Amino acid sequence: MKNYSINALLGLSLLALTACSTTQKADIKQSSLNCAFLANDCAKLTAGGKDQVGLRYINPAAQWTQYSKVLIAPVSFWSGDSTTIPAADQQALVDYFTQQLNSELGKKFEVVTQAGAGVMKIEAAMVDAESATPVLRTVSMVVPQAHMIANLKYLATGTFPFVGAAQAETKITDATTGQVLALAADKRIGGGSMAAGFQWKWGDAENAITHWAELAATRLSAWTSGTPAQ
Repeated sequence: MKNYSINALLGLSLLALTACSTTQKADIKQSSLNCAFLANDCAKLTAGGKDQVGLRYINPAAQWTQYSKVLIAPVSFWSGDSTTIPAADQQALVDYFTQQLNSELGKKFEVVTQAGAGVMKIEAAMVDAESATPVLRTVSMVVPQAHMIANLKYLATGTFPFVGAAQAETKITDATTGQVLALAADKRIGGGSMAAGFQWKWGDAENAITHWAELAATRLSAWTSGTPAQ
């Protein structure tokens, strides 16, 4: 009975540890970036904090409160010729990314199609993605014994088995002058939420995209309202 209680407590603790997040932040280093999208601006990136994207840059001279509109460029895919991701899946991912940016930023800003005064231009690129293994992903999240093993793997490695991932880079500029206001590069992988177990192979990548769009809308709305950018 004592051993059973200990095992049950361990199981509940592990579930509490992993049940909240559909995706989680993954390690990303500047040395691992190919910088094809951000080009020379890539050198400005520095490591972000716990609740920030992996790599970031915020222009200290940016006058955020002057912006009330956003111009959102269609998201592109920059993984290069070596990628194994089919063209149709690449297009589905960037279309979803563009849709989410328009949806989330549209809740906070006027979305426009032309540059002008008070307009920020948002450019984003998917630079990598990994598909989850759908059936095994579901088993690892739903079957109790398999879920326990998945949680133990998380404790040992910081990642769950059979998860997908996505990596993206973003540039925010003054739409008229081209002045760089902020840059970001981030990678996210599938998390421990039960909801993440019931999804198609690109579900973890889509969850990462949703997170980025929501984060962009929240942070930009705060900064343009006068909260110090950090």
